[in-house]
Amino acid sequence: MTFSELRESAGLTPKEFAIESGYHVRTVYRWERGEIVPKQPVMEQLRRIAESRHTFTAGPEDNFTFIDLFAGIGGMRKGFEAAGGRCVFTSEWDKYARTTYAENFPDEHPIAGDITKIPLSAIPEHDVLVAGFPCQPFSIAGVSKKNALGRPHGFLDNTQGTLFFDVARILKFRRPKAFLLENVKNLERHDKGKTFRVIRDTLDGLGYHYDWRIIDAKGWVPQHRERIFIAGFRDDLGFSFDGLPVRHATEGPTIRSILHTEDGSETEELPFTVGPQARVNEKYILTPHMWDYLQRYAAKHKARGNGFGFGLVGPDDTARTLSARYYKDGSEILVKTAGRPRRLTPRECARLMGFDDAGQSGFSIPVSDAQAYRQFGNAVVVPVVENIAHYMLPFILGEHQEAVGQLRLSFDQPVSRLAGRNV
Repeated sequence: MTFSELRESAGLTPKEFAIESGYHVRTVYRWERGEIVPKQPVMEQLRRIAESRHTFTAGPEDNFTFIDLFAGIGGMRKGFEAAGGRCVFTSEWDKYARTTYAENFPDEHPIAGDITKIPLSAIPEHDVLVAGFPCQPFSIAGVSKKNALGRPHGFLDNTQGTLFFDVARILKFRRPKAFLLENVKNLERHDKGKTFRVIRDTLDGLGYHYDWRIIDAKGWVPQHRERIFIAGFRDDLGFSFDGLPVRHATEGPTIRSILHTEDGSETEELPFTVGPQARVNEKYILTPHMWDYLQRYAAKHKARGNGFGFGLVGPDDTARTLSARYYKDGSEILVKTAGRPRRLTPRECARLMGFDDAGQSGFSIPVSDAQAYRQFGNAVVVPVVENIAHYMLPFILGEHQEAVGQLRLSFDQPVSRLAGRNV
């Protein structure tokens, strides 16, 4: 399929694609006229746009209202806005994440801070509560670190582990129609299942009917990233994740689709890329000292039979999970080069998490590299949330019996139960 044919199937004009993708409109018109052939990442990006537009039929604007708790940089919000929702309240305590969020969502409502200090009366009525409550107290890495330091984890972590109960108190006070919670896969098994039992008992006590699913984002982005999603409804609508269309992990894109092309088909984006060819800034290449350290570190643990080491990826590979510690050495995802490997740039991390590319309507990165790495490592994969939001939409609107069948028929990828529940 040619660029022009694929663009038309996505329902975009050349100018609209330029705005949405971040490429210069003159470059897009040259692709359109066949003067130059677009690189594979361009075609893959256009194909993703076309697939997302054909997967579901979006409803009218502002179909429902929702609140965005532990909002981070707004990944959950982007997914629910794509399903026709309107955000009426946001809470995020980290000042750097608030900077990024405010830059990308210039709201009429201010970003509230620490949710534990916000009175319930200050939270407006809403249809859906979405929350990616902090995962460090439950993640495998987080638990290991806290154990090593002799610190409590899970619900014994008084700083972050108890924040789920702030979600519960809002559910109890406002009684929204629905909610979607996101956390690490390990939440289900943390403390031999006791933590998840507390969560389930709490939701049961609030009278919500819910289901959960572990989803690997590999079907949407070139990253192995498993997360648990818990969706609940105030009324028993027969909701189940069993019918959720999920893309096969083996059919997902490769790292090539998110890397800077470095051939002039992208425009320069300082400080990530420089010059007329938009080459990756040399500062992202590992120093000789860091590269030597990582190789020695990996060799030492390999000799001990441990699995610790760096993750080196080429254009046709899939990355490990991007973590919030990526800013330290980038060891989990290092890009192969002719010489020493390099880190991903923050823009590439944004693409890896499914955020819009640069451009007039693209996702802005107004913070330092270190903060950007933390933010994307803590974020959700946007197209995964968008997929779930569209699936939940007919249940939210009370149109689920007819609409669910239509959603299944309209999804052009095979349905796969990538990961299930241990009931």
